[in-house]
Amino acid sequence: MNLEHIKPSEIEKESFRIIGQELEQLGKTIDEDKLPTVMRVIHTTADFEYADTMIFSEGAVQKAREAIMDGAHIVTDTNMALSGINKKTLAKFGGEVHCFMADEDVAKEAKEREVTRAIVSMEKAAKLDVPIIFAIGNAPTALMRIKELMDEGSLKPRLIIGVPVGFVNVVEAKELIIESDVPYIVNRGRKGGSTIAAAICNSILYGLTDR
Repeated sequence: MNLEHIKPSEIEKESFRIIGQELEQLGKTIDEDKLPTVMRVIHTTADFEYADTMIFSEGAVQKAREAIMDGAHIVTDTNMALSGINKKTLAKFGGEVHCFMADEDVAKEAKEREVTRAIVSMEKAAKLDVPIIFAIGNAPTALMRIKELMDEGSLKPRLIIGVPVGFVNVVEAKELIIESDVPYIVNRGRKGGSTIAAAICNSILYGLTDR
């Protein structure tokens, strides 16, 4: 076994080099604007299947960048994703990251209505008077409620990142977003998670600071 001795500062760079090399070996051709996002998701998961299952609406990455430059806030459905999103970089553009899942008022209302906290959290987010990017990595009910609020005309997100993981209503909820007229980045199928949602957000944020 030959272990590589790599400086800590070079590990991520080398990881991305390996990912790029393996994508080429697999014969995967990914559009230039989408490639950094797909690569960062693969870097997070070591799962090359994401090269096939990640779906982007037309111009989604550029529209996400424009939203952030307009001061968009990111709303997520887990504190794990909240922790993983680069808040310092987002703040440079006037944005903040929110997760309302643990708020007392959300928990109380969800219990009274016998609905998920994710549903109430999305309703609370819809009241924010700022451009919104949703980064959903856990709760399909969040995506379902976002779509309902859009249909009602009370919500118009600048972007929906729909990557919940699981088995119940996960695939169906993602398809609802793909069929909508709002910019989206979705991973089709059961795979996803909070770390994926955060990775997608960060790929867009880093793309802005690298310019």
